[in-house]
Amino acid sequence: MAKEITFSKMHGLGNDYIYVNVMDMVLPEPEKLSILWSDRHKGIGSDGLILIGRSKVADFSMRIFNADGSEALMCGNGSRCVGKYVYDNGLTTKTEITLETLSGIKKLSLHPGADGKISSVTVGMGAGVPLKVVRKSAKSDELIGETLNVGDGPTVCTAIDMGNPHLVMFVKDAENARVAEVGPFMEHNEMFPNRANIEFAQVLDRNHIRMRVWERGSGITCACGTGACATAVASAMQGYTDPKDCQVIMDGGALTVSWDPATREVLMTGDATLVFDGKIEMPND
Repeated sequence: MAKEITFSKMHGLGNDYIYVNVMDMVLPEPEKLSILWSDRHKGIGSDGLILIGRSKVADFSMRIFNADGSEALMCGNGSRCVGKYVYDNGLTTKTEITLETLSGIKKLSLHPGADGKISSVTVGMGAGVPLKVVRKSAKSDELIGETLNVGDGPTVCTAIDMGNPHLVMFVKDAENARVAEVGPFMEHNEMFPNRANIEFAQVLDRNHIRMRVWERGSGITCACGTGACATAVASAMQGYTDPKDCQVIMDGGALTVSWDPATREVLMTGDATLVFDGKIEMPND
């Protein structure tokens, strides 16, 4: 009889992952399982797989595998859902916890709703800083507010490091941006040896940005937490929006981002939602 794995499907603004508690077990070949289970026709359907584990340096740990099997460094939407998972399932009673990720330890503030379960989470995302890019002919290895011809004509671009790589492209019309065409082209641009997440950002006013995203390893997604943070930081660097109070509106909803220019620390607040719990059989070798 095939072994069954208990999982939860959760999402943050439509950015959905399969969550598995591996504190007392080893899940073999998570890269292959992420590809299999993420398939929206033949699997559970998701943007990837997140493993919740023990940690020697934090309260919990998180490993993230994209839908293509590649391992991600950090996921803002995923971290919020991990916070909800561990609290709602009785793995912690604390509302201030730490989470070990491949991009460092993140601090999570959990906000219970009227039903006692977590409704939203604030994540200390770490520093939002310029990303080092590879450019043979450029004087600088940073890309901040430069106009590039990236497929939709001249576009102001800023590369941001949020623990993972991002290219924020400021466009006039995010709704009609050619995300599916330009996104993968820029993801694999030689400036980014490890590929990059690509954001298409339209500044609406001093406190609001409309953004769509092409995620490295997953393609178009409803939302990206680190992408929202990178977008708010890039916009504040350009003086377009208020660094302390910016809403980034994505296909799945909005996240509130605050960036301190002095410390460069980023806070991100948004919801976390359980879709359903289930069990799935491990594949036969």
